[in-house]
Amino acid sequence: MIVRLRQRLGLSQTSFGHEVHSSAMGVSRWERGAQEPPSHSYIELGNLAGVPDCWFFWGRAGLRSEDLMRVLPKLRDRFPQPKLHDFQIAHAGSSSRKPEKPQLVAIPLLKIVAATNGDKGDNMPLLHEAPIESIIAAPKEWCPNPTSTYSLRVRGNSMSPMIQNNYILIVDSSQTNRAKLDDKIIIAWHKDVGLTVSRFRRYDHTEVLLPENREYESITLDRKNSWKIIAKVLWWIGRAP
Repeated sequence: MIVRLRQRLGLSQTSFGHEVHSSAMGVSRWERGAQEPPSHSYIELGNLAGVPDCWFFWGRAGLRSEDLMRVLPKLRDRFPQPKLHDFQIAHAGSSSRKPEKPQLVAIPLLKIVAATNGDKGDNMPLLHEAPIESIIAAPKEWCPNPTSTYSLRVRGNSMSPMIQNNYILIVDSSQTNRAKLDDKIIIAWHKDVGLTVSRFRRYDHTEVLLPENREYESITLDRKNSWKIIAKVLWWIGRAP
């Protein structure tokens, strides 16, 4: 299945591996059956494959069609006897052809936490290596880069009232260019602090992580800090009060 998918996309093992955060050697092992892809790679393979092959790969990651419809109750109500072929699962790459069906993306919910300013997050600088807790389904237009989209939980209160403790953030790990992230909510990482969610601001030659709650202190980024921007926050999920 993996060989067929790669050949259908017209990609080399190196380019294909880049799409699913693996090396060409890793792709070769998968194709030869010498090694099985990890669960996060199966999800990314499903996002690349589209209908109907996505369900083979997502099934290997533990995702079932029933899970998808359970997290999308509005779709279940709209289609009393839902058939997943009514939806087109998004895949990477551009196409001039306009999709005829609604597109969905499977987003891994990672077993890691990003803290707000003043708290410590998990020490996981590479999101694609984090363990997976569950799956979230979302429309393609909410996820510009499906194979680089992940979700994780928040710890702390310094981003309130906008982002509350235990909210779920959906992030894009391909968007890390600091020049394009001014005034955006981002995920940053430091070896002593772990993952941090904050607003990124640039003032001349100074870069700062600003909390929404100004009772908490901001963090100035410089070369001595060794901070790394991991991802841009696309949107978030929270419970109503």
